[in-house]
Amino acid sequence: MWLAVLSTIADASLADADRFALQRMVRGDHAALGEVYDRHARLLYSLALRIVGRQPDAEDVLQEVFTQVWRQAARYDTARGTVAGWLVVLTRSRALDRLRRERGEATVDIDGPPVDVVDPGTSVDLQLVTAEQAARVRVALEALPDAQRVPLELGYYEGLSQSAIAARLGVPLGTIKTRMRQALLRLRDALAEPTP
Repeated sequence: MWLAVLSTIADASLADADRFALQRMVRGDHAALGEVYDRHARLLYSLALRIVGRQPDAEDVLQEVFTQVWRQAARYDTARGTVAGWLVVLTRSRALDRLRRERGEATVDIDGPPVDVVDPGTSVDLQLVTAEQAARVRVALEALPDAQRVPLELGYYEGLSQSAIAARLGVPLGTIKTRMRQALLRLRDALAEPTP
């Protein structure tokens, strides 16, 4: 959800370089893994840290993700999304799995094909656009009342279902669904407004 909002412009050259690097990994080229790591580790680490909340856990998540990428590079399907999108999905899933293990909950394995996600590429001009978009998202999120913002954050960063969010906050499920829908509509409207 957030990445789609933050990444409306894709950098084709980085996406192509990532796909080529995965093809090289399939052939056993360790340098290709290093290239993908160098391009995406900072973003993935930040996401993992935001979800798990502790530096050592975020580092472990990052290691798990890149180990999985090395082992499963051949399973990546270009028709399903970008390499960067696949990495983000893997990172979020591994971080949420770590949280669930700590809480004693069952984990879900996503070793299947990647899902459709917009590429959060990191070229210089894209970084400027993305930084501006990220600032707009932060402002829009901060403008939400806590009753709407908190359920969104619990759902995305902690991977809680709407039922679990309702239980944690002590609010009826219908109220949580309404608040989350209202929050998403407000975010959409705020982000659709032209920048000054």
